[in-house]
Amino acid sequence: MRDQEASGPADPTTGPGSEGRRLSTKETAELLGVKPETVYAYVSRGQLSSRRETGGRGSTFDAREVAALARRNRRDAAGSSALGGAGDLSVRTRLTLIDKDRYYYRGVDATELATRHSYEEVAEWLWTGELRPGVTFTAPEEPVAAARKAVAALPEHSGPVDRLRVVAVAAATVDPLRFDLSEEAVLGTARTLIPTLVAALPPVLRTHRDSGALAQRLWARLTGRSPDEASLRVLDTALGLLVDHDLAASTLAVRVAASARAHTYAAVSAGLGVLEGPFHGAASELAHRLLLDVLDRGTAVPAIADELRAGRRVPGLGHRLYPGEDPRARTLFALLEDVPGAAPALAAARDIEATTARHRPLHANVDLALAVLTVASGMPASAGETVFAVARTAGWIAHALEEYGERPLRMRPSGQYVGERPPRPLPE
Repeated sequence: MRDQEASGPADPTTGPGSEGRRLSTKETAELLGVKPETVYAYVSRGQLSSRRETGGRGSTFDAREVAALARRNRRDAAGSSALGGAGDLSVRTRLTLIDKDRYYYRGVDATELATRHSYEEVAEWLWTGELRPGVTFTAPEEPVAAARKAVAALPEHSGPVDRLRVVAVAAATVDPLRFDLSEEAVLGTARTLIPTLVAALPPVLRTHRDSGALAQRLWARLTGRSPDEASLRVLDTALGLLVDHDLAASTLAVRVAASARAHTYAAVSAGLGVLEGPFHGAASELAHRLLLDVLDRGTAVPAIADELRAGRRVPGLGHRLYPGEDPRARTLFALLEDVPGAAPALAAARDIEATTARHRPLHANVDLALAVLTVASGMPASAGETVFAVARTAGWIAHALEEYGERPLRMRPSGQYVGERPPRPLPE
């Protein structure tokens, strides 16, 4: 490989002037010896970071980062482990593929799957590769009772993820066989834990029930308004669209926990702990508040100006994995057109997108679409995070299942020590 490189054209990732240089997708693919689609796969797995240049059509990549990845790939080809010695977090998975402006669950277009099937059916597909029409998830009485008691003891200011973490722990305490990590046992836990998460949340709607479609049960925990068919369909589709998104930060945390053979409840708890960050599950709350601000002012211009003046990124716009519009947002926006009363929130979202595009071409992401649903449905700002967490639990368990099939503790990258060189004398 070194001889081939030496005889070819100059490598723009090394030598004078390479620091700070940006490479196009085509250049990056050529230097890595892969297809352009694989470059985006590297981005989705966190192995490369991309940046969309102002006025440019495609993404660009840091030359030094590309060179480092090329070196890791050569080490892998020479026989390194699944998690390379330098901490290369490349994880084989059969679950989700993100390819340009589309993504797939086990090879099936995720947007088509989520619009044609219920959340429960999408979850079953991700777990088993089989569709089970009409499948429903049932929460057993014992874990629900324990979880409700634990949630009731929390202070009033507790957030949705606070409650869900407590529910996961409470449900684990009443399951003495939780350390059974066989596929059958984990799937059994999945089918009861998810409805338990929903059932343990305090209901807002008086006429609620704990049976039937999960989306309907969850709706009653998010708003006091009675749902119409179109709104329930948006919520159910949103759950299906958010089931998985490859190795997001929370999913990686789940796989690390599963690699250490933490039981399913603990693995889900690890995901919930990471989800609460403002750049992950909580992002929809920021978009919700921005949307309300735009509706209050009647135009997006002053609201966007405030965000830019404060040095903040505009919430609900852009996604590092999609050069164009987030397919999840595109799908939800189309369904929201049929929701009674959603027109003002939809118009405000489009105003946000158009106003920001004047200086930077960013597209709406799923957080903005979720914000339209939550605003139009009279839900609190935190509702989108609840939807995200419940939906993603199915994906976390799918990744945990995969990881339980790998060798234990393989998620152990090596640290790159940059401190003082030993030995040093003991301080006085």
